[in-house]
Amino acid sequence: MVDHPSHVKKLTLEQLNTLAGEVRHELITKLAKNGGHLGPNLGVVELTIALHRVFSTPLDKFVWDVSHQSYVHKLLTGRKNRFETIRTTDGLNGFSLRTESEHDCYGAGHAGTALSAALGMCAARDQRGSEENVVCIFGDAALTNGISFEGLNNISHTTKRFIGILNDNEWSIAKNVGAISNYLNKLITNPRYNQLQRDVEKLVKRIPKGNIAIKFGHKAEEAIKSAFAEVAMEQNVERPEGDGRGGHGSSLIFEEMGLQYLGPIDGHDLPLLISSLEYAKASDKPVVLHVLTKKGKGYEAALNQPEKFHGLGPYDVATGNTPATKPGTPPNYQDIFGQTMVKLCYKDNSIVGITAAMPTGTGLKALEKAMPRRYYDVGIAEEHAVIFAAGMATMGYHPVVAIYSTFLQRAYDCIVHDVALQDLPVIFCMDRAGLSANDGPTHHGLFDIAYLRCVPNIIAMAPRNEDELADMMFTATHQKHAVFIRYPRGAGEGVVVKEQPALLEIGKAEVTRNFAGQGGRKVALFGLGNMHGVAEQAAAQLMAEGFDCAVINPRFTKPLDAGTTEFFARTAELVVTLEDHVLPGGYGASVLELLSEKSITTPVERVGWPDQFIEHASTVDHLRQKYGLTAGHVVERVKGRLSKEPSARLTAVA
Repeated sequence: MVDHPSHVKKLTLEQLNTLAGEVRHELITKLAKNGGHLGPNLGVVELTIALHRVFSTPLDKFVWDVSHQSYVHKLLTGRKNRFETIRTTDGLNGFSLRTESEHDCYGAGHAGTALSAALGMCAARDQRGSEENVVCIFGDAALTNGISFEGLNNISHTTKRFIGILNDNEWSIAKNVGAISNYLNKLITNPRYNQLQRDVEKLVKRIPKGNIAIKFGHKAEEAIKSAFAEVAMEQNVERPEGDGRGGHGSSLIFEEMGLQYLGPIDGHDLPLLISSLEYAKASDKPVVLHVLTKKGKGYEAALNQPEKFHGLGPYDVATGNTPATKPGTPPNYQDIFGQTMVKLCYKDNSIVGITAAMPTGTGLKALEKAMPRRYYDVGIAEEHAVIFAAGMATMGYHPVVAIYSTFLQRAYDCIVHDVALQDLPVIFCMDRAGLSANDGPTHHGLFDIAYLRCVPNIIAMAPRNEDELADMMFTATHQKHAVFIRYPRGAGEGVVVKEQPALLEIGKAEVTRNFAGQGGRKVALFGLGNMHGVAEQAAAQLMAEGFDCAVINPRFTKPLDAGTTEFFARTAELVVTLEDHVLPGGYGASVLELLSEKSITTPVERVGWPDQFIEHASTVDHLRQKYGLTAGHVVERVKGRLSKEPSARLTAVA
């Protein structure tokens, strides 16, 4: 293994192939302990080595779309000694991170951002007249995202020097869907086009490394472009519907956008990759190099199960098996969601499920298997998913959009403009609300309460357990407004889910523990969603020390239960709000606003995440302990706050 990218340039071709094997061994063995994005990184080993052979970071810039496939890049840029810490507390981040290394020029965790970001870097380079290269590595799945096409549309009008690498492995997390996927597949499988590409590959391979720019002079370049154009413009008369260029008179998408297109080429052929990248580096026109890679290459288990090995926890290297779930472990919220969707769809023909390329992660895979006609995967296109759902809602349907909280941020205007403004009954089930500990700040769902509670015409809920999640989903299907349900990643509370969900009263909280009225200073704890259990634990500890505690399950962040909130605020000496969300604009802030409007002066102690981006860590528990979201911290804050308040404060009971 090398210690610095400059070392890659000194290796022979045979040594580079040996390095590829060493990198794969490092990925497979080191990720087995804590998990990670194994499959995508196994697929880009040769590509990443070739990039570092041809280009020189940090001067040259590599912009990775999503950046979950940057592990090999990390290994080659001085981070191999810390690689086993990836996605753990105080360890390497699972994505590119500007603060982690000078070789990471752009951070990401969501799809579709790389083309625009790389083009911005090119424009800045051109403005200041410098010579560095900017290479954008984007997956075929990124082309289902509208932002990618906005970037592609702008490249040829902005710069003459842009290098795009289309890393085509036919997968995002699940199998890619839609017309773009079909189009790329036709490019790959068209026999006449493949023969032309083989001829081009032979030509590229024969050109000595230092003379590519000279050899590809004007006449040669035009001849190659003419050959490309001939295939692109001529209809496949035998199979017109299978023609990769859409039939007579059409051309390659990339060529139509003013970009040179080269490919498809074998993404595991190091000599070919190096020669092709050298050509792209010397080109005075924007280039897209179409590279075919195998997700999971070099590890049989990952090749056979690409969706599982996209991102996973610990596994056994020999078998690829992940540890069995411990007996008695409650099912995950996402699984309860999926099972409930199937039940609801069987009973109500107006319900459909929509996902943005996350069928397994959201739990909608269960609906796809049980009722495929009621299931839609729109690819990595959250904005489209929301507007698509709005369109279905205008026709009398109750579409359920299953999107992680962090990814729903991308569709905010669509929520406001297309759903809420038209008051359409779209249901949003927001998985990963709260922390996604190993993934870090790009995947934490800590902002949805704030960005939703200012939007009119919506209902927003958070269940305290898996049974209440089913109740909320059932309740949502009876509403004529948009409904948002946030719930965390991972296992539920172990509560049995009723066979028939209950219909909840909109805007009504649940009092799970009332004041005992036997003396002691009164504390009202409002524990929202998965923080309700923390509220109960804190209440038990406080009561053991002589406090009188009430515990309330708010259920709704919009509309707020003003009556219940006001009653307990007037009765208690201290109100405590607990939420798995940032404090600014969150549930606790809404309680403060309500009490201010009612001129209630009872102090409010808010427990939640601070006004900063929360880092990644091995576990949620570690971060909760660090930032004070545990029962023990709540108890100490209550005692500290009440020590400053007079114990005989008069309160008015409503």
